[in-house]
Amino acid sequence: MPDPLMYQLDNFVVLETNQPEQFLTSAELLEKLKGELQKIDFSDLPLELQQFDSLQVQAQHLIDTSCELDVGAGKYLQWYAVRLEK
Repeated sequence: MPDPLMYQLDNFVVLETNQPEQFLTSAELLEKLKGELQKIDFSDLPLELQQFDSLQVQAQHLIDTSCELDVGAGKYLQWYAVRLEK
């Protein structure tokens, strides 16, 4: 039986165009994604996100089901769950 610790998504490494990698908590990533989603015209969002009315739900859906968001030509925003040792 897999260890439930494997499925905890508490910390993420975030990779962005022309930025050093960042380590964010799930709450920080949620806020970052909400900010990025605000910058994108609704009609340019992926169809799966257009079904949700709120930024909160859209951002959480991205965290739960994806690891990247199209933020424009030649740009990228990716996130990956990581376990940080203390």
